[in-house]
Amino acid sequence: MGRRDDLIAKYAEDLRSKCGMDPDMDLLTKVTIGCGPAIYNADASTVAGSQPSELETVKDNFLVKKLGLADGPELMDAIDSVIETYGRSERNKYRAVIYYMLTKHFGKEAVYG
Repeated sequence: MGRRDDLIAKYAEDLRSKCGMDPDMDLLTKVTIGCGPAIYNADASTVAGSQPSELETVKDNFLVKKLGLADGPELMDAIDSVIETYGRSERNKYRAVIYYMLTKHFGKEAVYG
């Protein structure tokens, strides 16, 4: 197993243990690959759930640009809901896990088809 496979396994474990979800491993792998080299950078691989600027970046770069959603208040509501599910007090909220949950939330799995 390579480093990416190890990270995907860690993300799957977070989805199971912290988010109460049974991950679709194929989709999780595609979302992780979509994050690119950011998954190997300690700072870039996580989302600071308490920083409004970070959440705006998730909204603009992922939800609007990647998933093709129209900008609106429901996007921030969804991000907030996902962070709540992950656990606000959880220190390491992995970007790939957040993106995976948002993809599922909006039913946009086809983007990774």
